[in-house]
Amino acid sequence: MSNPRQLAFVALREIYRRDSYTDIALDRTLRNCREISGRDRGLATQLVYGVVRQQRTLDAIINQLAKKQAHQQPPDLRLIFHLGLYQLRYLNQIPEAAAVDTTVELAKANGYSRLAGVVNGVLRQYLRLGSTALTLPESPVERLGTQYSFPDWIVELWLQEWGETKTEELCAWFNQTPAIDLRVNPLHTSIEEVESALVEAGVAVSHIKNLPQALRLQGSVGAIQKLPGFELGWWSVQDSSAQLVSYLLDPQPGEVIIDACAAPGGKTTHIAELMADNGTIWACDRAAKRLKKVSENAQRLQLNSIKTCSGDSRDFTQFSHIADRVLVDAPCSGLGTLHRHPDIRWRKTPDKIPELSQLQREILQQAATWVKPAGSLVYATCTLNFQENEAIINNFLQQHPHWQIQPPSIDSPLQIFTDNQGWLKVLPSDHNMDGFFMVKLKQV
Repeated sequence: MSNPRQLAFVALREIYRRDSYTDIALDRTLRNCREISGRDRGLATQLVYGVVRQQRTLDAIINQLAKKQAHQQPPDLRLIFHLGLYQLRYLNQIPEAAAVDTTVELAKANGYSRLAGVVNGVLRQYLRLGSTALTLPESPVERLGTQYSFPDWIVELWLQEWGETKTEELCAWFNQTPAIDLRVNPLHTSIEEVESALVEAGVAVSHIKNLPQALRLQGSVGAIQKLPGFELGWWSVQDSSAQLVSYLLDPQPGEVIIDACAAPGGKTTHIAELMADNGTIWACDRAAKRLKKVSENAQRLQLNSIKTCSGDSRDFTQFSHIADRVLVDAPCSGLGTLHRHPDIRWRKTPDKIPELSQLQREILQQAATWVKPAGSLVYATCTLNFQENEAIINNFLQQHPHWQIQPPSIDSPLQIFTDNQGWLKVLPSDHNMDGFFMVKLKQV
């Protein structure tokens, strides 16, 4: 089976039938298909991620075009509608006739021959109606949620904080295919050497302002592990906004650093690189299996300063006042990575936020006890949610008056992300990178 649409259908069926995560279901499906070109693999990936991302919009179109018929169809047929409409609405590189014909054939190949005419009719009706095929509600929450395929609670959250224009910009940005950013390991190579090797291999790259170790890959790149320099430990995959966190922490050679929530190790290994692999970094995580990934990454990057410690960071008393710097990259709702992890917008619910916020408070409270009297702590999340960000820090500072926010220096490149409160907020639509919140705290 090397038909990319059939592969996408199989993966989507696993996602919706078994509640599988998108990346896991897609990886399993592609691994079971040995004979597939890079182009077909790319199309299957684009279809799966796109349909998961846009499912609310696609459902709204189906409900309007097929009406009662759509509600009476089996779930698998709805997936076939999703695949056809996604190609017509979002993929410019596929001719309309090809999108319709291949979707009809997909229906026939999966036991829906008697309904192939319905599939053909709905798709051709969509082409006739064009932009009028989707009628949007009047309220801003439901309009943006339907138009950009987001649950109402996320739209409402952002409307309250940023208003309608900025919320629409965020929704549009999160529906883009995510970029792949690399962080070059300066202990073994240079950014110029990596860039030259990638260009020679036919991969276009660009530099990212204010990030001296970052390169952004342009276009389709194939299997990441096969790119030049991966096996040699020349670089890691890490979004540019995540790279900012370690620069804010500003680790120095010879120091003791604790990463409270380290797995899979992107920031841990970046810290080691910034310290010239000179010092001690404790990488902590509740899951020993996930810590294994930290060790594997450290080994590939040839870093020796990282030690691992499995268990719940809220229970660690052995680190009392030993750390020069502590990083709390807290578990969060992940609302800053919705383009990269399409499941999040449908799996997370507002009732989970108080539970996450309590966990964040408890981890931060314990991690603060690890810091030496003159040391510092960075709290970071990859979410865009006041309750998990500013509210956590405000609560901590109220309970710990001997701590204060330490903004980046005036000449720091991080200043462009810093507001007048001293914390850094990365809005994807403004900075073209994952959404992040981070703040540096210091004892006084």
